[in-house]
Amino acid sequence: MKRSSNRLVLLVGLFLAVVAFVLIAIMFQNNAGGGSGGPSAAPTTANVVVAAKDIALGSKITADAVQTKSVPVGDKPADSYGDPSQVIGQTVRQNVTSGQLVTSVVLTGGTSIQDISVPAGYVGISVLVDQVTGVGTLIKAGDYVDVVTGFNIFPEVSYDKATPAPTARAAGSPKPTPTPNPSAQPSSANVTINAVDGAGYNPNSVKTVVEGLQVLGTLLRQPTGDAAASGAPGTTLVDGQKQIVILAATVQQAEAIRYAQVDSGGSIALLLRSSADCQTPDGKASSCPIIPTSGITLRMMVDSWGVLPPQVVQVLEPTPYPSPMPSRLYPSPSPNPSDAAAPSGSTNP
Repeated sequence: MKRSSNRLVLLVGLFLAVVAFVLIAIMFQNNAGGGSGGPSAAPTTANVVVAAKDIALGSKITADAVQTKSVPVGDKPADSYGDPSQVIGQTVRQNVTSGQLVTSVVLTGGTSIQDISVPAGYVGISVLVDQVTGVGTLIKAGDYVDVVTGFNIFPEVSYDKATPAPTARAAGSPKPTPTPNPSAQPSSANVTINAVDGAGYNPNSVKTVVEGLQVLGTLLRQPTGDAAASGAPGTTLVDGQKQIVILAATVQQAEAIRYAQVDSGGSIALLLRSSADCQTPDGKASSCPIIPTSGITLRMMVDSWGVLPPQVVQVLEPTPYPSPMPSRLYPSPSPNPSDAAAPSGSTNP
């Protein structure tokens, strides 16, 4: 009987040992986060991408230029990046210093300028463009642009000293006869009009005056709520939006740009350069190649580009009064008295 009690105690102890082993195993599994019954612990830190070295405005981010840094979750900005692959290959829109956080503003330039840095030996000059003259107002800091100006200048008119002002040509008087010299055509009242491009004059002239200027910053007027709401997703509204583009230029280049701004017949447009043309193979910002241009006039459009010149249409002027009229009308304005009846009280010659 005593032997049977010992066996029972042994079996009960073995059973309890197995149960205890199972319970301990379950507890370890839950603590390791593998259990499905309990929530896992929330992370307390996060990775952010920072610059591993200084990156100049307009340069491309390379793999060796960025690294990750661990920060508390609560200190991670919403516009930061957690993986370097998200920023490698992008162009920076501001100067970045070593250790600086790489955010979306660094890559897009943002919508406002807090500060700009003018390179040594250059000056900053701003130009005002719209959606047509400013590449859709999509130009950003760090881009490179060319400045094109166009002029519409009327011919120079000079008066003879003996004639203080032009006089109107009398009705029926013959038109002035053009002189054989195509560069000057006198009209009545001794007025000389200096012609250009041969016998005809077209005042339009277009020329790229400055090339490869780096954009230091932009100021963009935000579209109104009504304009933004009226456009369908993925569409661009042509709503007259304007943009101020601040350029880094030499003093001589700034003079040429300013002349085009103040001249009454001048206008400015910006051409957006490819960033690949203005970067070294390793992605660093570099000067853009200068491409000589000849400028464009109407004469060159016709001769070099095959544009058809406008046709001259000659319209006869109305015959000055008195003019021949049907004889059945009375009194007749005909200069021949025999073509009309004489008025009462008159005597035929």
